[in-house]
Amino acid sequence: MKAIVQGTGAATMCLIVGLLAACSNHDGKTADSWNQKAAANYLDVRESWWIKWPRASRDHGTFCVSCHTVMPYALSRPMLRAALGEATPSVNERRLLDDVTKRVRLWNEVEPYYGQMATQARGTEAVLNALILASYDAQSGRLSNDGRAAFKNMWATQKTTGDDRGAWPWIQFDNEPWEAPDSAYYGTSLAAVAVGTAPENYRSAPEIQNNIQLMSAYLVREAPNQTLMNRAILLWASAKLPGILDSAQQKAIIDELLRKQQTDGGWCVASLMERWKRADGTPEVKDSDGYATGLIVLALEQTGVSPEDIHLKQAVSWLIHNQSRWDGHWTAYSVNKRHYNPFYGGARFMDDAATSYAVLALSQAKRAPTAESAVPAQSAKVR
Repeated sequence: MKAIVQGTGAATMCLIVGLLAACSNHDGKTADSWNQKAAANYLDVRESWWIKWPRASRDHGTFCVSCHTVMPYALSRPMLRAALGEATPSVNERRLLDDVTKRVRLWNEVEPYYGQMATQARGTEAVLNALILASYDAQSGRLSNDGRAAFKNMWATQKTTGDDRGAWPWIQFDNEPWEAPDSAYYGTSLAAVAVGTAPENYRSAPEIQNNIQLMSAYLVREAPNQTLMNRAILLWASAKLPGILDSAQQKAIIDELLRKQQTDGGWCVASLMERWKRADGTPEVKDSDGYATGLIVLALEQTGVSPEDIHLKQAVSWLIHNQSRWDGHWTAYSVNKRHYNPFYGGARFMDDAATSYAVLALSQAKRAPTAESAVPAQSAKVR
């Protein structure tokens, strides 16, 4: 799962076939729409690459479920089925679900993703497995036995004592925004999203109430110490699992996020993580990006911000206008390092996450933007 995220302008050899397919299935994209087929193709090509990448391989014939490519793919790819005329999960979705299910069933037999940090790896995987299976079970309205087992594993790895009680141990490779010293907060927020996503009112199960209370208390207690990027994840979690934040606490985060919205309507990851510095000392990219914008739009939508809100309309417009016509992806920039080998598949990890969250934001918008409702990004005036 070690995220060695991208520099700008990177192109990978593994995308060539996908790019040709995207070009041949342009789907009539205009200035006021986005190309769902091209987005699906980009995500499918990247997921296929990850599944086959030797560095992602794990024991028992499984692969690592990464925060940047696999987990966002699992959440976003089902949103694109209608555009592709699919009635069931795609081939890559099925492979992903089979892999996660296998590791859940063999939880006491499979090795941790990273043996040198086994506890952190177990906590990370447990949360991601639960989130992925909960999101798929929600489509059927029934929490599967494998989903319940994944949650059992998740709760078993939660910390219940100490200053960080309520949180999960999390992988730390000194890489933001998913594998850094503060990423346990990100992971715990994802755990809350998982609980809130699970069907059959799982959140009300008596046996997990103490765990939920510990988790919620940790998220509220540690929120003032977090970057705004992490608090954006918290805002999303609070929408999925009501009760973590009250309306005043949600509004405070929303107001802070809106103050960081850029004049083109988007948001920039680096501006939401001002304390973080690149390891190579190079200046951070300050351009708006698909990861920050997609995630924040998703959080705003799910916390009930009106689709007529000018800030949300400007942000949706930014997403529509900034999908690549080349291969259907959205761009984001590494906050860890400037340059990566452009022929290294990992150079696009940030784009993978950006594309998935942009898809989620645009797919789950309460009202689809039209040529009349979308505000051109160039003319957006943001406070």
